[in-house]
This record gives sequence, C-alpha cells and structure tokens, in this order.
Amino acid sequence: MSPYKDFTARLKLLIGKNPRLVTTTLSNIFTMRLIGNKTHGDLAEIAIAEFINQFMYDFKSVHVGKDLYRAKEHEEDIKIINEITKAEFPVSLKAYGDGPLQLSTDKNFQMFPKLQALGTLIEGRALVKVWNNPVFAEFGSLNVLPLIYDEKKQRCNILVFDSETARNQVTRIALEEAGHGRKHPVFRFYDGDGDYVCEVRYGSATANALQRGLWTHTKNGLKYFESVTNGWIDYAHNLVLVKLFSLALVATSQGHAAALKKLKQDIEKQKKQSKLA
Repeated sequence: MSPYKDFTARLKLLIGKNPRLVTTTLSNIFTMRLIGNKTHGDLAEIAIAEFINQFMYDFKSVHVGKDLYRAKEHEEDIKIINEITKAEFPVSLKAYGDGPLQLSTDKNFQMFPKLQALGTLIEGRALVKVWNNPVFAEFGSLNVLPLIYDEKKQRCNILVFDSETARNQVTRIALEEAGHGRKHPVFRFYDGDGDYVCEVRYGSATANALQRGLWTHTKNGLKYFESVTNGWIDYAHNLVLVKLFSLALVATSQGHAAALKKLKQDIEKQKKQSKLA
C-alpha cells in the first residue's frame, strides 16, 4: 500500500469514528464561499493541513503555499509526513463542485499531443505506449484529495479517485472532437464496460491553461472513486465564522492572540469529546 493510500485509509477510519470533526471543518471551509467563489479553495489547504496536525497523531502536515510554487516538483498543496514510517508525500487538494474534477494541470501541454501522435483510437497493445510514456508515468499514483460539494443540497464528500484501478481498467482511449457543448476536442478514457474513466483535455494557446490536462468526473466516473467520508455529509454555513473574519481583519494582533487562546481551548475540547486527548 502506498503512503498516500495508507493515509486516506487512516483518515477514513478517523472520520468513521468521529464524523463531527470533519463535518465541522468542511462546514467552515464551504462557508468561505460566502466570502468569495474561490476563497474556499485556498483556505481548504490551510484547514486540511491543520485538521491533520490536530486530529491525526501519526501524521504531520505542512502547507506548501503559493510562494514555493515555482520550486515544487509536483502539484502539491500540502506535504504529509507519516511520523511512524517517516514517509513523506505531496498531496494536491481540490475543492470542486460535484461534476468535472481536474486531476493534473499538465503545465507543459504534453498529454494531448502525446495521445494525438498515437491516433484517434488507442486500444490493445497501443495502450502500453501510453502508460510507458513519462508524461503519463504518474497516472497510477496521483495523490489528489478532492473535497466535493453540492451547494444546492448543502452536502459534501471527500472523494478519492482510485487512479491505480482506473489505469488497470482502461481498455480504450478515443478522440472526441469539439461540439456537443465542447469548445475543444478531448481524449476520453473508457473501461471494458464502455464506462467513462477520465479524459485529457486540449490545451494549446487558444485554450485556458488552467483547463488543460487530466480530468475526470465525480458523477460519470463515480465507480472509480472511494468516499473517505463514507458518503455525503450535510454541512451548514457558519455565519459566526464570517463575522469573525470581518472583525479579525480590523482587529490588532493583541486581539488575535486572545482569540487564539479561545480557539485552542475549543480544539482541545473537541479532542476530549472524540477521545483523542
């Protein structure tokens, strides 16, 4: 078992025993959408890193941050260290709505051209050329932790894409031209049952750079996801947190220090209630 799979298995076990902990954290994360449409994504990185540090005693997490982006080898947002085995691994956090989910950005625009060179239909032995290509070398070992939300139903889920199983089940990769609501062509990956697995999106200069790369879909490719939260969980907006943010932005550091003491006491109380302290 990879260090990342071991981590998600431990996270699932913790959540199964203490669902209130993750419900609180995810509610706070998705409340940030009241401040800005994308605010929850950046703050999710900080929140999940802190969740790990506070409640998963065998693991330590470090928020990598945007300043180090240019030096990053992978697309990680946080680094996790298993303090028992000393294994360190990067994790990319995604906070997306229920639907299309980007797994890798393909910054250098290499995936689509590599598939294009193999033809419009790739199957049989030709699939070996795909998996042996360095561009797709990490496909079966993606460390992506998606926080998925359904805003209309006020529910959320942590859905992990099982890229290793997905890779083993792909039997056909087909080019699908633009149209049917698509501005650009895509290469779609299908399994032996003809079911959707994932896709590589076109990404030349005419396309949005952030839209290119490897994508899947939490509805169409659901059979390749595992829910770490054991299914959907309801969340509620925390308006007190929004007010706290607004006051914090005009308060002094002395005020922040006093608030910090109270917040730490609250976290210790949660640990005791969950028998983690």
